[in-house]
Amino acid sequence: MKDLTEYNDDTSEYELFSFLCDRIISGEIHTFSALKEFAQPVLRNKRTHPVISRAFTVIRRLYWGFFSGMTMATHKKLWPELVISDKEFPEAGDLKRTLSISDLYISMMDIHGYTKLCQDSRKNLSMLHTLDRTINNEIRNISTQCQSVSQRERGDEIVLISASATDALTATIAIIDYFGKTSVLKDPEISTVRTGDAAILPVLKITAGITGGNTTSPLIITESGNLSGFLLNSGARLQNRANELSPQESRVMVTKQVYLSYMKENNVAKTSLFKNDVVYFFDTGIIEFKGVQMPTCEAVFKPEERYKEGFSDEMNRLFSSTKDSLWEQRVYQDLMDLLTKAATVMPRFHINLKYPVSGLGNITNDAVIELCRQGLKAYTQDEDYSTAVQTLRHFQVLLEQIPNFDRLILDYLRGITDKYDTLLKSYEATIDMEIENNAQSIFSGNHLKTYQASKNGAAIYEKLRAIGRKSPALTRKKPSGST
Repeated sequence: MKDLTEYNDDTSEYELFSFLCDRIISGEIHTFSALKEFAQPVLRNKRTHPVISRAFTVIRRLYWGFFSGMTMATHKKLWPELVISDKEFPEAGDLKRTLSISDLYISMMDIHGYTKLCQDSRKNLSMLHTLDRTINNEIRNISTQCQSVSQRERGDEIVLISASATDALTATIAIIDYFGKTSVLKDPEISTVRTGDAAILPVLKITAGITGGNTTSPLIITESGNLSGFLLNSGARLQNRANELSPQESRVMVTKQVYLSYMKENNVAKTSLFKNDVVYFFDTGIIEFKGVQMPTCEAVFKPEERYKEGFSDEMNRLFSSTKDSLWEQRVYQDLMDLLTKAATVMPRFHINLKYPVSGLGNITNDAVIELCRQGLKAYTQDEDYSTAVQTLRHFQVLLEQIPNFDRLILDYLRGITDKYDTLLKSYEATIDMEIENNAQSIFSGNHLKTYQASKNGAAIYEKLRAIGRKSPALTRKKPSGST
């Protein structure tokens, strides 16, 4: 055949299929609607319909990119969200190129230790081939079981798209189970056990960010079938945040909208993930991305980390007081309450300190609680703000040496310490000026004379140092950045 007009009852299905494939491979036809328009003269013959369906498979494989493995049979939820189905051929259709639908969720995942695995496997390339096959086959199979579509990006990244928050969470935790050789998911219908030569791969950790469920965050499917848009970028920002908080262990961050969607979906029909109480959502405050504020949660799925539920209320109070800038009234107290509760509910620890602080050679849960008590006393009772802020500095050094201490609390501790450092300098400057203005009433007798003499001595000392800096007897060097 050189033209469709040559088609007749004697033309074999193979010849028609080959003719259409030539047009598809050349790029003359790259959508199903274009295929139907091109093949219109022969569509009246029902014998051609199976050929058209097979030709659609070629289009899907060549031009659907990220979604090339998706079919109506394997992805019953995603298909209507992503595809404009054809009325005559319901199993075929065209990808929607601009998506502004609420029932679409993206999980961006990063494989920890991927670079090290590549370096360690320089003389064992079969290990890298195994990892590549695993991601391209096993992970895609797991995603399909969870009604999702996944694809490898830039070596150590996996992008996953789902039609519900529950599917996105289920697929993400299933993939974490697969790489980590764990069984958190507890769903007999989803297999996460490694098979074949994948068993030789080391345990790998995953950090993930899941976003979606909002029509104001559109997703673009490019002509080549790749993804673009704010939804994809915000998912990557969440994954980066998960990586910051957990650079070595698996962690999943989600937007508050994903949490709300998950709860709504399971109010309608309770899924295995919900019934088994696999996930607890821990409020992690707001992160900003390109001028947009995103309320976030951590999807806590490890049984050993469910203790975080015990200090959820204290964490939320700290979020509220920092947001309202209650630095004098509440922030310090709320931080001490949070640290106290975290030390109370988390697993017992006894750490020999590499960097001792304030006479402490080791740190325990009880020692953290006692230090909180001392800090609160200095701040609220003694009004000794210098000691109170110094206690915050000590906490930074101490808690960073406790391997399992929550990184989010440490993040807030660092930010709050910096703020109180600034406030303390301003406070001390104000107090010093007040002392200067009221020296006569504050000091009496010899104390007043000593104060005035020391003040004058300090001023004279600074003047003499200024004179000394100009002395020709000094060997001068230009200032440099080195010490």
